[in-house]
Amino acid sequence: MTAARVLALLELLQAAPGLTGPELAARLEVDERTVRRYAVRLSDLGVPVQAERGRYGGYRLLPGYKLPPLMLTDDEATAVVLGLLAGRRTGLAVGEAATESALAKIQRVLPGPLRERVDAVSQTLDHTGRAAPRTPAPRAAPLLALAGAARHLATVRLAYRSWRGDASMRELDPYGIVFHSGRWYVAGFDHASGEVRTFRVDRVVDVARTERAFAAPEGFDPVAHVVGSLAAVPYRHEVRVVLETTLEEAAARIPATAATLSETPGGVLLAARAERLDGMAQMLAGLGLPFTVLTPDDLRDEVRSLAARLLAFAGRADGPAGER
Repeated sequence: MTAARVLALLELLQAAPGLTGPELAARLEVDERTVRRYAVRLSDLGVPVQAERGRYGGYRLLPGYKLPPLMLTDDEATAVVLGLLAGRRTGLAVGEAATESALAKIQRVLPGPLRERVDAVSQTLDHTGRAAPRTPAPRAAPLLALAGAARHLATVRLAYRSWRGDASMRELDPYGIVFHSGRWYVAGFDHASGEVRTFRVDRVVDVARTERAFAAPEGFDPVAHVVGSLAAVPYRHEVRVVLETTLEEAAARIPATAATLSETPGGVLLAARAERLDGMAQMLAGLGLPFTVLTPDDLRDEVRSLAARLLAFAGRADGPAGER
């Protein structure tokens, strides 16, 4: 029984490094003193177990320790392959060829029958969601360096290239990493501007951690900041529309990335920025809700134009070639 639990501890350390003593004790159904004894037993067997204190402390294997060959069950192998396929589809990936090479390595070591079934999933799987925008995937090194600095609250020196191609060096206190709409972003305090800024990780050329620490602002939400900063990018048209519905119903139909919603007398105020008003008119019509356009006036014209086109389509009696 003891040997089985020692091996179970090793499996937990491989699967979830950083679990605390109480967490490991609960999973192994022993007390914390026994967990410490099992960790010593693993060390005696040549498996170096490291115990760290603090907020991000816990038990983990010593960095650099080479584990035995990885063994996956059928379900685990399928989960890994599906995760890689989903990452390729959504943009949740790093490196230009990392996903393809990882898939190839995993498929090479799978048993024949399982490899055929996994290949069938890979070749027949399709998605109803929109593919990620065509944008370079970030390299693993900058992404991991930024995530590590955000976790340990360490200031970094950032080599960055803007969308125009302009290179710059800046110091950043990274507060968090966010994956949004097919792209990776880092949100943090930019020392050069003195403001909290959002940077695209795929435009980060290099990251170097400094010896300086910073204190993250209380209650800072990286996701809300990134979504808000992207929504503030100037567009040609400022749109304000009152929807005759509840806030809950509007939120269920309109993605948070498309518009800002707030309660107002008579319904819900939709505020958004748009490059094209014809697309906004189509979105409003597709909601199936009564609405009143506040601004801009040109949006009313687009709604009328859309309504006229739909009426013309509805009045057609014959097909394109005169067929019924």
